[in-house]
Amino acid sequence: MDLTYRPRRLRRSLALREMVREVSLSPADFIYPLFVHEGSDVEPISAMPGANRWTLEKLLGEVQRAWELGIRCVVLFPKIADNLKTEDGKECFNPDGLIPRAIRYLKSELPDMTVMTDVALDPYSSDGHDGIVSSEGVVLNDETIHQLCLQAVMQAQAGADLIGPSDMMDGRVGAIREALDDEGFEHVGIISYTAKYSSAYYGPFREALDSAPRNLSNKPIPKDKSTYQMDPANSREAITEAQLDEQEGADILMVKPGLAYLDIIYRLRQESELPIAAYNVSGEYAMVKAAAKKGWIDEKSVVLETLLSFKRAGADLILTYHACDAAEWLRQD
Repeated sequence: MDLTYRPRRLRRSLALREMVREVSLSPADFIYPLFVHEGSDVEPISAMPGANRWTLEKLLGEVQRAWELGIRCVVLFPKIADNLKTEDGKECFNPDGLIPRAIRYLKSELPDMTVMTDVALDPYSSDGHDGIVSSEGVVLNDETIHQLCLQAVMQAQAGADLIGPSDMMDGRVGAIREALDDEGFEHVGIISYTAKYSSAYYGPFREALDSAPRNLSNKPIPKDKSTYQMDPANSREAITEAQLDEQEGADILMVKPGLAYLDIIYRLRQESELPIAAYNVSGEYAMVKAAAKKGWIDEKSVVLETLLSFKRAGADLILTYHACDAAEWLRQD
């Protein structure tokens, strides 16, 4: 055949493929989500094989392992005891609560590790929603933001490096930025859950935190989070959310979930110069683990290909429960 250009020329050897590779993975790209609880034992999470609820005593060892593998950021999620949950979620800003104690412990023992937090009411709410639910069953926006600002400031006081509002209330990024600045925490960054969709992929996470919506009172409780999380059918709306978060002072924009929303990652990458994060969520993780256990897929190959797809779509950072495994595999390669 008379072909002037043959793309396969640059695929002929591993050396050539590595030379022209457009994106690559590094452990420093990963943010490692970790669950913590008040129990005396590390508890495996049945819906997320390989993931655990860590005690404060055992948490440090896992974070040190991540650091030695080249991971430079962890994000903490709390499993809160039911007796501490209230309709207003006030435990979220208790300075002696589980998360501030975990932050202080990690920063005292491993100060160079970047500690990211989650800002939302659902782990602390007796109603299981990210915001305060009114007596009419409406998730209240502005009243919730008041609580979130108190939570964010408390986390910054404990030593958090990045505040991660995941609640999807309107205007919360600007309010949190102002609250942090007013308290002298101008140096603390905000990694905003900018395009967080009302997704079916969150099921295992809600089991891990026991944070699904529930009706324990006489008032009506919304059965899902679709009145504040984004409609999975929408993409242009994500650009609006990104523009608002950027104007309000976000430092990093996040898309959640990741794998089913690669187009959203790509669109935000075209629209913004800020770093973009992708959340490789619990449902995505659990499906890979289940298929690998059955022998239907090669776990290492699928995980690394999936993580690479986030980078190819435009993500700079990836929150993933595979973080330590992936870092190990990258080291072996």
